[in-house]
Amino acid sequence: MATISATYAGRRPTDTGFTGEASVIAWPTLANGDFGAAVQYAGMGDRSIQFHGTFGTGGTVVLQGSNDGSNWYTLTDPQGNAISKTAAGLEAVSEATAYVRPYVSAGDGTTSITATLFARG
Repeated sequence: MATISATYAGRRPTDTGFTGEASVIAWPTLANGDFGAAVQYAGMGDRSIQFHGTFGTGGTVVLQGSNDGSNWYTLTDPQGNAISKTAAGLEAVSEATAYVRPYVSAGDGTTSITATLFARG
């Protein structure tokens, strides 16, 4: 289990003046048990998440959110379904939380998933 750093394109979470701005945040090569390093994008309420890569046997990745950086919950899509994927996919994110991170909750030795978050202010 490791914490995988995020890469950024566009505004960083420490930037100001988010209105009309957008960012793409990626966590590459997440393996079974890995967490993506939490990012703080409270100023950007419009978000979508994309997962792709090798899921392996039983591979599952979820998107988690937190308002305090300590207590994490699985986020949902606009239909109220948990954002939990066993294959590649793209989802809108309903909740606007202070922190967001991906978590690979299951998989095997071949699991290698990239999570890419789009956030717009």
